[in-house]
Amino acid sequence: MPSVLTDIWVQFGVLFAARAAAHIVFPAPGTRRLIIDCVFFAALTSLLLWNNIPPYSIEGVDPGVTLRLVRGVLKTVWWLAGAMVLANCARVFLILEHKPREGRLLQDLVVAVIYVSAALCIIAYVFSLPVGTIIATSGVFAIVLGLALQSTLNDVFSGIALNLNRLLSVGDWVVLDHDVQGKVVETNWRSTQFLNKTGDLVVVPNSMLAKSRITNLSVPDMSHGASLTVKMQANSQPSTIESTMQQVLLSSSEILRTPSPSVSILGLSRDCIEVELSFRVPTLLSVTKAKNEIFDLVYRHTMAAGFALASDPPGEHPESADGPPNIVRRLVNMAPIFANLSDDERNALVAAAERLMMKQGAIIAKKGSTTTSLMILARGVAIVEDSSEEGRIEFARLAPGDLLGERGVLLGGKEVADTKCLTDVILYQISKAKIADLLRERPAIAEDLAALLSVRTKAEEALHQAGLNHASKTAPDLRMRILRLFHL
Repeated sequence: MPSVLTDIWVQFGVLFAARAAAHIVFPAPGTRRLIIDCVFFAALTSLLLWNNIPPYSIEGVDPGVTLRLVRGVLKTVWWLAGAMVLANCARVFLILEHKPREGRLLQDLVVAVIYVSAALCIIAYVFSLPVGTIIATSGVFAIVLGLALQSTLNDVFSGIALNLNRLLSVGDWVVLDHDVQGKVVETNWRSTQFLNKTGDLVVVPNSMLAKSRITNLSVPDMSHGASLTVKMQANSQPSTIESTMQQVLLSSSEILRTPSPSVSILGLSRDCIEVELSFRVPTLLSVTKAKNEIFDLVYRHTMAAGFALASDPPGEHPESADGPPNIVRRLVNMAPIFANLSDDERNALVAAAERLMMKQGAIIAKKGSTTTSLMILARGVAIVEDSSEEGRIEFARLAPGDLLGERGVLLGGKEVADTKCLTDVILYQISKAKIADLLRERPAIAEDLAALLSVRTKAEEALHQAGLNHASKTAPDLRMRILRLFHL
């Protein structure tokens, strides 16, 4: 039995078996694995020294091929075990607070240096080769390889630098200084891929990306700032135009309220007043939709206020000598519900319109009430909202040209939400009796009104479950309700 215990093969066999068993029991890296590696390394060192096999010295006398091979394997295992202990120490103790990616890269670099050093020691103390010559030869080879792969290595190290700086990540919208704009879909060791607005894949090498000026539109959040410029004729005070443009931004439903949108007067000349409207939208993809809406609102508000765009012929002014009736006529022409009326019928509605002024905060139509007149918003901004357990819910914002009260006048239905003035507003109301006279003269108009109301009620019920109190929503049903209400 003692002879068995002193046998070198039994000793190392038991040690390696114990190490393999510990690896199976504790497979995950960590403190326990480090302790096991340290114990294994200490035991291996003790066995090597006990058997007169110093792992850090070169063999002097040739002991024979077999013994030399065995000693070389054991020395190699010893150097690798030592490198493993140092590598695990780096994994456990080399940690950068709040910087996991940088810490991981630093650990990888240290571990690489450790294993390269262990490989050089194995070459020197196991194979008895001159390390200096090998390093010199490897250096020449590395220079040749580096020159051949200069572009690729440049991309690789640029990619590492970009990942460390966290300038961009997958899902971010970025703009480069050479007019490349898109969403990051993939970043790897060689290049970064973007998906632009037209759906095309743009591949940019990391070396070029590292030299570019990068604007990340998704940081610090996904909201995006935008602006547009309009030019008005210089026939009104800049403060009046600025107030009207504030109402334009207030009536928009596509822009964010925080931070508040702003209006700036950029220039004043004899010919025009240049105004810039600045705002923020939830995402970059919302910019186009928001700009389209604001341009439409600019047209409606300026037309209702009697302002002229700078491109209009000199002397031409939307608000002619006809005064308010001309404003009402433009509002009637803007309303889709009156699109199929003849000029005489529109003139009759214009003549019957009554002007109504309301202060900021006033209720135009209260939830549950039935309106008795059709109203057209001529000036200012109104909001359609309702209350819930979570607070006020905004359904829509109304601008000049929008209609109010069509449900009560045409269907006899009740309002599903409150309509309140956000600013001082001017309304023109057309009585239900005048609408009835128009329908008696042209019953076919009911079909057009029903089609428009059908679209509106479906859109409203998508936002509000109350709807029309479960009334029919199809155009034929609405047409029959209109005809029955007016006894036609």
